[in-house]
Amino acid sequence: MTRYYTQHLSARRLQAVYDLAPPETVDYLEAEIAFVKERVRPGASVLELGCGYGRVIQRLLPVAGSVTGIDNSPANIEYAVEFLERDSRISLAVMDAVSLGFRERTFDLTICIQNGICAFRVDKEQLLREALRVTKPGGMVLLSSYAARFWPHRLKWFEIQSAHGLLGPIDYAATGHGVIACTDGFRTTTMTPDDFCDLEARVGVEARITEVAGSSLFLELHVAPE
Repeated sequence: MTRYYTQHLSARRLQAVYDLAPPETVDYLEAEIAFVKERVRPGASVLELGCGYGRVIQRLLPVAGSVTGIDNSPANIEYAVEFLERDSRISLAVMDAVSLGFRERTFDLTICIQNGICAFRVDKEQLLREALRVTKPGGMVLLSSYAARFWPHRLKWFEIQSAHGLLGPIDYAATGHGVIACTDGFRTTTMTPDDFCDLEARVGVEARITEVAGSSLFLELHVAPE
C-alpha cells in the first residue's frame, strides 16, 4: 500500500484527494487538526510522520516553533517544498517512518494522523516505538485513525476519489467493517479502540484513547518526564 500511494496518490494527486472532500469529511479533517493544535505547546518542535504535500504542516506552523515532515515519497516532499514555500522553521525529508534518521529525544510532539498508522502498511508496533524513541521526555505522541461512526462519510469520500480516477473502482465485495478496497489493488483498514489497546500493551506503554467529533480516533501517549 505504501507503494500504491507513492506511485498513484502523491503530490498533486494527493492534494486532489483533499480538494474533493465533501462537507462531512472537511469537518472531520478540521476537527482532527484542531485536536492536534490544542496539544502543541508554544515553541514546540513537531514531527509529522507521513506529511504528504504539507497540508497539516501548513496548519501547525503558526502554533509551533518548528515542524519537521517526513514521507517516503520523493514526489510528495518535492511538491511540499513548493506548496509550503520557504520557511526556516520547516524541515522536510524523504524517510521511512519505521526507521527514522533522527536522534533519540529530538521532538516535543510526534504525530501520525489521518489514519497513517494503517495507510503506511508497516509494522504498527515498530512505528510506535520509533515515534517514542524520537520524542523528548515530557513530550507526546499522537496517532489517529477513523472512528467507526464515520464509516458512511469515509466510504462516500473514497467513492468520490474513485469517480475522479484517483483510485480504481470500489470493490464492494471486499469493502466493509472498516476496510475499503478497490479493484486496482488499493486497500486500507482502520484501528479500533481494541486495536489501539492491544498496540499499547505490546509496546508496554499506557495511553489515552479519545474519539473526536464522532470521526477521528486518537491514541494520545505522554512520554514520562525525566
